[in-house]
Amino acid sequence: MIAEIISTGTELLLGQIVNTNAQYLAKKMNELGIDVLHQSTVGDNPSRMAEVIAHALERSDLVVTTGGLGPTLGDITKEVTARLLNRAMYLHKPSESRIRQIFASRNMLMPESNLRQAMMPEAAIIIDNDRGTAPGVILEESDKTIIHLPGPPQEMQWMFETAIVPYFRQRFGLQSVIVSRVLRTFGVSESALEEKIKDFVLAQSNPTLALLARSGEIHLRITAKGQTEAEATERIATLEQALRSRVGKAIFGIDDETLELVTGRQLSENNLTIALAESCTGGLVTSRLTDIPGSSRYLIGSLVSYSNQIKREILGVSEQILTDCGAVSEETAILMAKQVRERFMTDIGVGVTGIAGPDGATATKPVGLVYIAVVGAQGVECVKHQFSGQRTGIKQRAANAALFQVMRFIENYASDREK
Repeated sequence: MIAEIISTGTELLLGQIVNTNAQYLAKKMNELGIDVLHQSTVGDNPSRMAEVIAHALERSDLVVTTGGLGPTLGDITKEVTARLLNRAMYLHKPSESRIRQIFASRNMLMPESNLRQAMMPEAAIIIDNDRGTAPGVILEESDKTIIHLPGPPQEMQWMFETAIVPYFRQRFGLQSVIVSRVLRTFGVSESALEEKIKDFVLAQSNPTLALLARSGEIHLRITAKGQTEAEATERIATLEQALRSRVGKAIFGIDDETLELVTGRQLSENNLTIALAESCTGGLVTSRLTDIPGSSRYLIGSLVSYSNQIKREILGVSEQILTDCGAVSEETAILMAKQVRERFMTDIGVGVTGIAGPDGATATKPVGLVYIAVVGAQGVECVKHQFSGQRTGIKQRAANAALFQVMRFIENYASDREK
């Protein structure tokens, strides 16, 4: 079965809002074993919308649209489809009643324009909307199916999960199950990673394997199909084991496990505490750690030592080090980590110093130069990085690298403790 997603709304074409609906639908339909081969976006223009929907019906068995079900004159999706299918529009009394009840429950007078939302094409299957005023619509036309869903993501997602998925299973007899798992890697380039696993990529069938670059990470997405979830999961496990053997410690997490989540979990599991002294990242590493609930168990404190004065007077970095080596140096990063660990009395101290740009560079210290030091009972580790990009991008990359370095530092600590 070939499916197509059509996103309606001039605001999407103008880039005024991000089209998260299409991403959500494509992912969910793929998980159901429905092949989404086409996606389109069209504005609130009747003739262009009719052209897009008609073309979709020519090449696809299932067409799912989002948007255009509201009360304004620009909400025309149902009307356009009704004309294409030669179906009259009528007032669906149950929908009218529900919409009036919604307004009454809010002590509001319903504008007559909201009656547009209760106007439906003949022979349509109506989907109640418990999250808003716009009902959804299913139209079956011979061997084609058209589904109109509301544009607001919360309404659309709720309707898809509660009504459309059961409809798909009944209408199309969906039996197979598709399961995906993402292995998240860091510290290795996309080309280098692909070279390591090229034979797996070339030999893929079921499961499939895809490389995706995501915010400084490279994700390996494994997708398997089976008659049951257990069968699909077993297929994934076999390939995952082979990939882990090949890729090694570059894999740090799975699915939604972020660098900060995994780092925090390792700190917690090993009963370790941490403090940070950040310069060029301006507290970003600390902020990422505090995004994780329960981080107060291991994160004791942080200091944004942006100026040399703070490095000297609060952290105790000597004037001689700052003069001879510079604020952006291995020596300064290590002292920042040592001193913040001592002052906050933690197991681990982290120091981050660098040049985020666009100013501050010298002939020997370019924009993007960052030193990250991690200090603990087992020793000192300082890594020099040279990042590229704009200021915010350099800060993000430095924060990613710091979290990854702490993660590996803790792994080595745990390994040494077991010996």
